[in-house]
Amino acid sequence: MTRKYSSISVETTLLSTISSSAVTVSLASATGASLMGGVSLAVGNVDQFTVAIDPDTINEEIVFITDISGDTITVVRGRAESGAIAHTAGATVRHVLTSDDLNFFTTGVATANGAVAKSTATTKGDIFVATASATIARQAIGSNGQVLVADSTVTNGLKWETPATVDLTISAKVANYTFVIADVNKLVTMSNAATTTFTVANGIFSTGQQINIQSIGAGSVQIRNDGTTTLTSTGATSTAPNLRAQFSAATIICTGTNTFTVIGDIA
Repeated sequence: MTRKYSSISVETTLLSTISSSAVTVSLASATGASLMGGVSLAVGNVDQFTVAIDPDTINEEIVFITDISGDTITVVRGRAESGAIAHTAGATVRHVLTSDDLNFFTTGVATANGAVAKSTATTKGDIFVATASATIARQAIGSNGQVLVADSTVTNGLKWETPATVDLTISAKVANYTFVIADVNKLVTMSNAATTTFTVANGIFSTGQQINIQSIGAGSVQIRNDGTTTLTSTGATSTAPNLRAQFSAATIICTGTNTFTVIGDIA
């Protein structure tokens, strides 16, 4: 049941004597609404509102109100370790917070009663995650340097992983070369004493992909299209740039279908 509470509940009294087994109780006339303090209970006995009958006496009994109609309440008797006993007309009826309520919210496992017990976290760095709707679990801390990654295939929906180290692959060339898709994100070097050419081919690369290039030889390195691709740059010949000198480097970026821009140490 869903527990309901009110900070403006007004205590009332029993209209008539009740037996220890009575589950329908009459309150003093016109006091039902004030006792509930603005709280409404859903139909079907799915909510509860806790009151004490004869509070602070040896006859105190805790009951759960599960339904109310005017000044008539339906109750579950003998709650929170109290016993169901008879009460006389005029007995006080008061909304209370009981040990049962406190235990409900402060004990149990992480998923109990909508509360997360602090004992669920056992290690510095632990976090809480949802494994399903309204279901909380512990996500243990990972190792130093790891990152948290979403993964719907694991129970917690998250896992710790060591980030992949991405090293730049160097591809050495010594003669005229036409780029292929495998060159993306590589550093392609050219070493030749004579003039050589890097050619950017049609239909191979996707927008956003890039290739790094460098001249490490004494010869001039030209960057050219294949007759169907378009190059742009700040070189002296903007559509046919050269690497400026030995050890000059540049990046060729695909900016659209068969369209590339060259940025870097170019002439």
